[in-house]
Amino acid sequence: MLCVGVDIISIERIEKFYAKFEKQGLRRFLRESEIALVKTPQSIAGFWAAKEACAKALKCGIGKELGFHDILLSKSPKGAPLMQLTAEKLTYFKVEDLSVSISHDIGFAIAVVAVSVQN
Repeated sequence: MLCVGVDIISIERIEKFYAKFEKQGLRRFLRESEIALVKTPQSIAGFWAAKEACAKALKCGIGKELGFHDILLSKSPKGAPLMQLTAEKLTYFKVEDLSVSISHDIGFAIAVVAVSVQN
């Protein structure tokens, strides 16, 4: 079964969040390896949207079943976003494959995640 999630966030909201909490705030939803990849408020917002979209695709939201740190973002050699889940969550949600797309424009970041799960 294919499941899709989408999320959009204001880049200004992320700018305000970062101004208030700085790197410590990023650690609430990003691992150190992910923080090393984000260079601008746009990229931070894109990573936030991607993790929220993943939770929506898995039909659970961020919470008890799935936390921000259970979702791992990286980049391909060409700079395309890549997403994976921890081994525990791959098994829990019966995920076969997942894909992410992130875009930013006119003050917003949006992400779409497609997840293939076993029936």
